[in-house]
Amino acid sequence: MPHYDRIGDLEIDSALRRFVEEEALPGTSIAPEAFWSGLAALLAQLTPENKRLLARREELQALIDARNERLDARAPDPAEEEAFLREIGYLVEAPAPFTIRTQDVDPEIAEIAGPQLVVPVNNARYALNAVNARWGSLYDALYGTDALGDLPNPGGYDPERGARVIAWGRRFLDEIAPLTGGSHADVGEYRIEDGELQTDCGGLTQPSLFAGHRDGAILLRHNNLHVELVIDRAQPIGREDKAGLADIRLESAITAIMDCEDSVAAVDAEEKIGVYRNWLGLMKGTLSAPVEKGGNRFERRAEPDREYIASDGSTLRLKGRSLLFVRNVGHLMTNPMMRLGGEKVHEGLADAVLTVLGALHDVRGARGNSAAGSIYIVKPKMHGPEEAAFANTLFDMVEDLLGLSRHTIKIGVMDEERRTSVNLAAVIEAVKDRVVFINTGFLDRTGDEIHTSMKLGPMIRKGEMKSSSWLKAYEDNNVAVGLACGFEGRAQIGKGMWAIPDRMADMLAQKIAHPEAGANTAWVPSPTAATLHAIHYHRLDVAARQRELAGTASARVLSSQVESPDGSESTANTGNWTRSRFNQTVNGSRLHDILTIPVAAGRNWSPEEVREELDNNVQGILGYVVRWIDHGVGCSKVPDIHDVGLMEDRATCRISSQHVANWLRHGIVSRDDVQAALERMAAIVDRQNEGDPFYRPMSPDFGASIAFQAASTLIFEGQRQPSGYTEPLLHAHRLKLKSR
Repeated sequence: MPHYDRIGDLEIDSALRRFVEEEALPGTSIAPEAFWSGLAALLAQLTPENKRLLARREELQALIDARNERLDARAPDPAEEEAFLREIGYLVEAPAPFTIRTQDVDPEIAEIAGPQLVVPVNNARYALNAVNARWGSLYDALYGTDALGDLPNPGGYDPERGARVIAWGRRFLDEIAPLTGGSHADVGEYRIEDGELQTDCGGLTQPSLFAGHRDGAILLRHNNLHVELVIDRAQPIGREDKAGLADIRLESAITAIMDCEDSVAAVDAEEKIGVYRNWLGLMKGTLSAPVEKGGNRFERRAEPDREYIASDGSTLRLKGRSLLFVRNVGHLMTNPMMRLGGEKVHEGLADAVLTVLGALHDVRGARGNSAAGSIYIVKPKMHGPEEAAFANTLFDMVEDLLGLSRHTIKIGVMDEERRTSVNLAAVIEAVKDRVVFINTGFLDRTGDEIHTSMKLGPMIRKGEMKSSSWLKAYEDNNVAVGLACGFEGRAQIGKGMWAIPDRMADMLAQKIAHPEAGANTAWVPSPTAATLHAIHYHRLDVAARQRELAGTASARVLSSQVESPDGSESTANTGNWTRSRFNQTVNGSRLHDILTIPVAAGRNWSPEEVREELDNNVQGILGYVVRWIDHGVGCSKVPDIHDVGLMEDRATCRISSQHVANWLRHGIVSRDDVQAALERMAAIVDRQNEGDPFYRPMSPDFGASIAFQAASTLIFEGQRQPSGYTEPLLHAHRLKLKSR
């Protein structure tokens, strides 16, 4: 049982109190007494509103459920759905035209388009790998994955494969930095003459692409991303290369999200301290992790910045590390790490205070993360504009508590709940002075789509969701509304994860769709994937694409709107837009498709199709949940039913559990079908994990496995879970296991 220290009405887990007072507060000039009393006051003021907002979610869902039961599996047309949602207050009026006003934003967010990593911050090695993924080896990424169309043979270095990698790299250089007199494949020497890059095949067709050099390296800049040519004849590759080119290093993960939420299992003070301690170490620059590689053991730390001689002879300093966000938990969960009035505190409130406290060491110190002196928090799972406004108030109060200037804390908004999607402009308007990021979390969004219309009828198969009209409209709407609200050149518009980390050839072929859609960042599952995805941002200028979309898709908002004496609208000759065109973008034609509910009206699946869908969902739930409950692993590569490794987190679990719960409610499967599938798939998951010496099998004694019980409950109690979230049940079952 935890031991609590009492300060007024606030009870603090003793270990958490020691961490805060002995590790986090020193160096901030904040006295412990002032900190705890201020935190208690913040919690006392905001907890009632947090509860009210959660009750409002349930109230709206009850109204939707009651209406849907009356419809008796008849899907409403979008116009009918819109009218109903407006009537109950779920859908609000779009705001008047506005432009976000966020200031002091680092260029990695405002100006540079590139990949983004999301990693569990409680794993120090993963966190540091992400921090250091700002630069990655193109040669290594091509050689070690299937990006070339096949995997390397086991054993030592394969010269034939190495030659293919080098040829691919040279073609890439020809693509982004062509020479006046030939191909990079024919270059025998790279040299700097009079501040320009020259070769024996001529200079650059665009000399401005040359950014600088240092001993053993030449730096190019293309589409605002850097590429480093490593010249080193002492290395084996460079020794065999006629130009001495040993590697091509790409600026890769421009930003990274240190996650306290979906990819983390942290259910009590012990586990939350691990989260906060690693974040604090990143902000102080002291975090390290032991690594063993090639028989050598060493401590991994964050990479230093990189210095070059610019083309004009001045010193050019580039970041050696990704710019870090931290993702707090949402408004829903509570955690026993602290208690107020005998009740567990809302975890999102505690996260805001304690992660910003950690970040004080950056903004008031060397600014190793944010040169602009800002703190970047991603806020997930918000439902609509009033919850965004609550987050804004929370951040105001955290700034006051910790002595920060207003809007030092910036917010990234996850567009992953239906009520946020249909009110996105109003959500952004609620945080317009601090917003730096909107991202389509399509996995959670799909889970919420299923749960919101749970009682209407059976949903289409999970795989069909990817091509459904609502999903495409939702993805397009996110970009259009972001551009309408002035994100271009100020903030990120992001897209979701590539979930198959071993299939990089497919990623290279497909993920360019994200920058093509106008997103200036997208999530990738590894540093290697970040390096390969960076290629897409060289092949497409996202800034130009956003300008194109803003000009052709009614997405640019009026920055200097005026009205004529008769009340009609006009604009200055800035190329910006009127109120009516803004409204058409933020609440117009896409809303029809977003509100097209993916119910499988009249669908008649074969028994084989039903069993395939059920087994696929159940196996994914079990494979994820057994690691979450038994090992506290919040995100990992989990083999699917076909033994293909997929990145799984609570969002994917939410989809699968809600989908089975939906089919169970509407009689597509029976309770006996689900139970049989759970037992059948548990044996498969046990087999897939049999090489893990710490793994506890779920079969055949299913009643003894808390993980099996958790997976079963996620399905059988899925209809009753708030918004279909998995967290309440996962937390309860892990706490049960830990109590043993």
